[in-house]
Amino acid sequence: MRRISLSLACLLVVTFFGVAVMAQMPMPKPAPELAKLDYLAGNWISEADLKPGPFGPGGKVSSTDNASWMEGKFFLVMHSKFTGAMGDGSSTAYFGYNPDKKVYTYNEFNSMGQATYSEGTIDGDTWSWTSDENIGGQKFKGRFIMKVVSPTSYTYKYEMSQDGTSWTTGMEGKATKK
Repeated sequence: MRRISLSLACLLVVTFFGVAVMAQMPMPKPAPELAKLDYLAGNWISEADLKPGPFGPGGKVSSTDNASWMEGKFFLVMHSKFTGAMGDGSSTAYFGYNPDKKVYTYNEFNSMGQATYSEGTIDGDTWSWTSDENIGGQKFKGRFIMKVVSPTSYTYKYEMSQDGTSWTTGMEGKATKK
């Protein structure tokens, strides 16, 4: 009985100090770098050309995207519907920022069962996102380059590489804000 009482007393002390420390901590604030993602908030229409390659014959691809800030403004959430060369589907993506690594983050989940994690940087008007991909058992590196053309449009290119040095264009397109 004495052992249980001692354990309970220790648990109460730890809980008390934990609550006291949390009460003194300020509420977290979004990293200032997240403000750059404001550009993507809103409704977008995208048209692209998928190049022939290991994933099919290529062709036109289009999408509609709606992006808005999650409460707290730590993550921008994008819901997309797409149609074209690889079929029709939808996806949900979360944009964020990792202050420890000093990179933007992108997590996407789509209706074809794929999950993608990318890390991004911005240099002037150009965003660069890189990822490790595994589609249909094929592993490769992915690179998505997005160039801001105006407040309401950007161009993009998706490239693939087996070794991370030689890149092949897989898709090119343009997005316009509605």
